[in-house]
Amino acid sequence: MKRRIGILGGTFDPIHYGHLAIAEEARVALQLSRVLFIPAAQQPLKQYQPMATAKDRLAMVQRACQDNPAFEPSAIEVSRSGVSYTVTTIELLHEQESQELYFIIGTDALADMARWYNVARLLDLTKIVGIKRPGTDTSAEQFTETLPQLNTQLTLLEGPGMTLSSSELRKRLAQGQPIRYLTPDTVISYIETQKLYNTVVRQ
Repeated sequence: MKRRIGILGGTFDPIHYGHLAIAEEARVALQLSRVLFIPAAQQPLKQYQPMATAKDRLAMVQRACQDNPAFEPSAIEVSRSGVSYTVTTIELLHEQESQELYFIIGTDALADMARWYNVARLLDLTKIVGIKRPGTDTSAEQFTETLPQLNTQLTLLEGPGMTLSSSELRKRLAQGQPIRYLTPDTVISYIETQKLYNTVVRQ
């Protein structure tokens, strides 16, 4: 029997409890053996460039995942030069071992998936797990209209209902506001030690 492996990609600039809660929701609902957290080196459809380096973002992901043995940080995109095309990553993971891949994504990003590079190939290799955003009424039909292949590949989950965002954490840090209880203490310690995000520390 093939193992089920979840994949959660993103900028993680920085990672926060919303990311971790989504991964755990998918892990339990779909009985995933583990969830890979994959920081992107350079996302093709985002004009925003990360404030933290790829090395720092990977280090924060490693610290955030250390309390959950089912969570596994991956440097597969950070260590690969160039644009981080999801399909390239999925192809590499697909070759490594006999496993079913489940790509975890928010429904806001899922709505844009038709624009992704070689999306047909991506959907041949992985199932899609769409996490609904709080306060949205989302149905599978909204996505299958533009990507009919999702008819057999898409699972929608309600998600934990958290509205955290990395941009919110960066803003709070720049203003000297606390981010405790928004991300693990180990991540906060790393941010302060490395002086990321123009951190203002108030005693």
